[in-house]
Amino acid sequence: MSAATRGTSTRSSSGDLGRYVNPLLRDPSPPDDVEVLVMESTYGGRQHSPQPPQEALATAVDDVVARGGVLLVPAFAVGRTQDLLYALRELMVANRIPNVPIYVDSPMAIEATRIFLAHEEAHDPDLYVGGELGRRRREALRWSADGGVRYVQTRTDSQALNDLAGPAVVIAASGMATGGRILHHLKHRLPRRDTVVLLVGYQAEGTRGRLLLDGAKHVKIHGQDVAVHAQVRMVDGFSAHAGHDELLRWLGGLRRPPQRLFLVHGEPEAAQALQAAIQQQLGIRAEIPAYGDRVTL
Repeated sequence: MSAATRGTSTRSSSGDLGRYVNPLLRDPSPPDDVEVLVMESTYGGRQHSPQPPQEALATAVDDVVARGGVLLVPAFAVGRTQDLLYALRELMVANRIPNVPIYVDSPMAIEATRIFLAHEEAHDPDLYVGGELGRRRREALRWSADGGVRYVQTRTDSQALNDLAGPAVVIAASGMATGGRILHHLKHRLPRRDTVVLLVGYQAEGTRGRLLLDGAKHVKIHGQDVAVHAQVRMVDGFSAHAGHDELLRWLGGLRRPPQRLFLVHGEPEAAQALQAAIQQQLGIRAEIPAYGDRVTL
């Protein structure tokens, strides 16, 4: 959608709305005043699981410890990797899982992690409450060697993880196993029955992650046919996108409704479900632009 503007219309975009339950980042907040709003609709009509994802993560770690193998986690470098580090360390601090070593094998994820830890002003204030609860939360942020987190920078060190004896956790991009260093880990460990692959995000049609999720017995990696004997699991709840009710909560927080509201970044069914809910619950008319539409504002 392209837009031509006139006058002094105040325009804003939601971007990718985060979740209110994310323990690391501040809650999403709507703009103070806006006349024209472009809003994402990814999870329109869908809710996230009410079950905390940490429990499924703990079960996967317990399973790989029992197998003496490696937990492979394809994860997006920005956001998802940091959520996983916090969840794993929080489970360790609570003595829910043993202190297994965690390897972050993605230069982009390593840099994103460094930047996140350096900017406390962007953190959720609840991370810094007082008392025992605050102490445990800050302990869960100890993403360093003494906290059991090892950062793998070079390709040589990444390939050396092929000889890693479990139990251990390896987090690497990409999140849908379409590229990145996770591929050589999958190529090496998918044929092993002591491996657990944990998918922690949406897996689009046609990706290796989706093939694994759908139970493929073989996948192509680097031109080779790789047998899948590893256990493959999916955990919901680590999504970076607000669910249906969270989208409505964010929009309902506006001081006054926008004059024009456009829903984007969602499959047609998702956008239509959110459009109907916005009209019914908030009394706001939302428009779903088609590719190539031009709108005069």
